Amino acid sequence: MRDRLHIQWTRWTQWNTKRALATVAFALGALAMAGQPIRGHLVTVDTQELAILGKSQADQVQPAQLADWIVRGASDYRLIDLRDAAEFAKYHIPTSENVPIADLADAVLARNERIVLYSEGGAPAAQAWMLLRIQDYKGVTTLAGGLDGWKNDVVFPRVPVNPTPAETAEFSRALQVAQFFGGRGRAATAA
Repeated sequence: MRDRLHIQWTRWTQWNTKRALATVAFALGALAMAGQPIRGHLVTVDTQELAILGKSQADQVQPAQLADWIVRGASDYRLIDLRDAAEFAKYHIPTSENVPIADLADAVLARNERIVLYSEGGAPAAQAWMLLRIQDYKGVTTLAGGLDGWKNDVVFPRVPVNPTPAETAEFSRALQVAQFFGGRGRAATAA
C-alpha cells in the first residue's frame, strides 16, 4: 500500500511539474509574440555612402602603398589575412595576422583603428569589409587585388614592354621593394 501511494504521489508531482512547465512555456511564447523582440542596437546602413566608397575605391589600399608602410615600419594599421590557418602558414604578407573570415565576428578589433583586409580573391575581403562597415568600423579597407595583387605588384613586378625612362626608374624602385620581400622582377610579355 505504501509503495502504491508513493508511486501515485510521484506520478501526480511529475504531471503537475509538466503542466506548470507547459503553462510557463505557453505564457512566454504568448509574451514573445505580443511584444517586440529585444535587440542589442540598431544598425543603419548608408547605401549611398557605401556605393560611393566602392566606386571611388577609397576603401582600398594599393599593394605598393602597403609595401611602403611595411618597409617604413609603420604601426598605425592592422593587416588581417582572412584565409584559413593552413593557407596563412604557406604564405602571408609580412606583418599580417590570421583571422579567418568565420572568426572575424569574435576578433578583438578597435573601431577607430585602420584595418586592411585581404584574402586570396576579392570576394571574402569584400564580404568582411561590408560586415565591419555595417558594424561602424570606419577605418576598414581592403587590399586592392588581394594576395594576387600583392604578388603581382610587389613581390614579382613585371618590367614594362619598351619602357620610357620614367617607367624604367619606377621599375627599378619596384625591384628594390620586391627584393626586400624576397621577390624578383619578371620579364615583360607582349600583350
